[in-house]
Amino acid sequence: MQSILIIEDDPNINNMVAEYLQENNYTCTQAFSGSEGALRFSMETYDLILLDLMLPGQTGEELIHTFAGKVPVIVLSAKNELDSKVELLSSGANDYICKPFDLRELLVRIQVQLRSSQSFDSGSILHYKEWTLSPDTQEMTVAGKNIDFTKHEFKILELLCKHPKKVFTKQVIYEYAWGDEYFIEDKTINVHISNIRSKLKPTGTETYIQTVWGMGFKLS
Repeated sequence: MQSILIIEDDPNINNMVAEYLQENNYTCTQAFSGSEGALRFSMETYDLILLDLMLPGQTGEELIHTFAGKVPVIVLSAKNELDSKVELLSSGANDYICKPFDLRELLVRIQVQLRSSQSFDSGSILHYKEWTLSPDTQEMTVAGKNIDFTKHEFKILELLCKHPKKVFTKQVIYEYAWGDEYFIEDKTINVHISNIRSKLKPTGTETYIQTVWGMGFKLS
């Protein structure tokens, strides 16, 4: 499930957008000031950010420079002057939607940005410490040594390496690696994580996969 950070100080707008996106199968994190948004961004990895401009603490304009090139940013603003739009898009925003906006239009714009981001990232080489993963060839090397993984094992590693700071639940891991609905009490993820660690043990990097009790798994 893709995650979206909403940085908007108007609680009515923030809550309305979060509720709508959750109904459309997105995970939402809400921040109500620029400073809170920056803090949450430093602690978690997000697939997209919805950013208001007039924020207490750090302004939206300041935050765009922090986010640019790292995650798609859609600006939500009451400013509709052409010069403002051009300046923000030049600063690193990916899209701009004026308030008041239609939630259906916002959803479509989000989907466009996420598709574009996934298309750009799909063939990218992933690196984490001594690990190198190539999604195109489904190959992984550890300090230059090739390690063979099954398709599902590789997809699990791929997800973890794409977002090394994030804790993933078993449900999210399963749905990403299998592309199917997760069944409660299914032991599949535990078995696959155990197999991955066993294959990594000779390289001394099996401890990179950390169990977060009661939550799921992340990279150490």
